[in-house]
Amino acid sequence: MELITPSLGTIFWMTITFFIVLFILRKYAWRPILSFLKERENSIQEALLSADHAKQEMAQLKVDNEKIIAEARLERDKIIIEAKELKDTIIKEARQQAAEEARKLIDSAKQTIRNEKEQAVNEVKDQIADLSVHIAGKILQQQLSETAEQKDLIEKSIREIKLN
Repeated sequence: MELITPSLGTIFWMTITFFIVLFILRKYAWRPILSFLKERENSIQEALLSADHAKQEMAQLKVDNEKIIAEARLERDKIIIEAKELKDTIIKEARQQAAEEARKLIDSAKQTIRNEKEQAVNEVKDQIADLSVHIAGKILQQQLSETAEQKDLIEKSIREIKLN
């Protein structure tokens, strides 16, 4: 029964032992435990602050990335516009050059046609002159007295001309 109802001496010694253990723990164990808990609390607080700081940096980086992307899109659009303008300029110059070449070819062809026409006209004139001389020679060779015979000779000469 002594365990169930302790004696006054046991309670006294238990109380003194409790206070001695409490004093020793307070002097040697609680301070290191409390300082460790304080350090742990500080490290957790620093980690939270660091996480918040990292979150803010990530948000700033996201804003910067969006700004860079927007600038890149503007630059891309500018390059595309410049390329289209360059393409239009090149096409316009090519069309002008093609038109100029076509005009030169047409002028050259016209000049060639004019030259050939003049040559043909000169050849026809030469042939007509030769034929005229030939006909006149035949008429003079035959001294004809009647006009009917002259008409027959002229018609004959004309037929000969057509055959040549």
